[in-house]
Amino acid sequence: MKKIILPTDFSKNAENAIVYALNLFKDEKCAFYFLNTFMPSANYEQHSWHIGLEPSNLQKSMKQLTALLERLSKKFENPKHIFVPHSAMNTVVGETKKIIEQEKIELVIMGTQGATGASDIVFGTNTTQVIEKINCPVIAVPSGLKYKAPKNILFATDYEITYSKEQLKEMLHIAEHHRSHIDVLHVSSISGITDDQQNNKAMLDEVLKDVDHRSHIVPEEDIRSCINDFQLENDVDLLVMIKNKHTFMERLFLKSKIKQIGLHIKIPFMEIPFLPKK
Repeated sequence: MKKIILPTDFSKNAENAIVYALNLFKDEKCAFYFLNTFMPSANYEQHSWHIGLEPSNLQKSMKQLTALLERLSKKFENPKHIFVPHSAMNTVVGETKKIIEQEKIELVIMGTQGATGASDIVFGTNTTQVIEKINCPVIAVPSGLKYKAPKNILFATDYEITYSKEQLKEMLHIAEHHRSHIDVLHVSSISGITDDQQNNKAMLDEVLKDVDHRSHIVPEEDIRSCINDFQLENDVDLLVMIKNKHTFMERLFLKSKIKQIGLHIKIPFMEIPFLPKK
């Protein structure tokens, strides 16, 4: 059974991501961990002599989670899905890490922004921190997005790392389940790709051999413009990247804090953590 964390602050954006997840895996047996976190009030911190859950906030959180799960259970009525409510006094990142380790979670799906999301920021603080700090694939779902099966996946990569089925298993799982086509996009320098990059490309082609895919090498100085143009021109349903330090993902996303990065992300974005070669 697939195990997936669905963080929620009970906003419309969070519920939109939850609905996306329930549709994406509607034909699979899944345990969905609905996670709500909260921090203690200033009054509680000043007057407590021990660390524990603040009763009022915990009760409120569990009450909202229970109501959400009951409503979604009636709406979707999927016997393949199990809903697990989880409330904790912790940060989203801290509690997500804990559940991943305890429950062997395979994927996190969340909205790009929470209840206080600003229109000029691509990803909100919690989503940014989850992508940066947890070692698990994450799918970030834009607010207001209507579910569409991921028939066309764009995998943008720099060919700077070696690839394995283990590293790409979540993308491969989705592609195989939905019979998706994968476009592999590499934005190269004018001089072209190096021998090492060519070897890594060959390795990636081997990993993707059982999936309908096509490679594109585009000489372009502006990586972001190239990705924007490609996803708009080719009706892409899911954008995928690997978070490999010091290379493409690091330069494009992490150093800009995934805020005003110039990418027009109006489709779900999957971040895959980097797995060092053993």
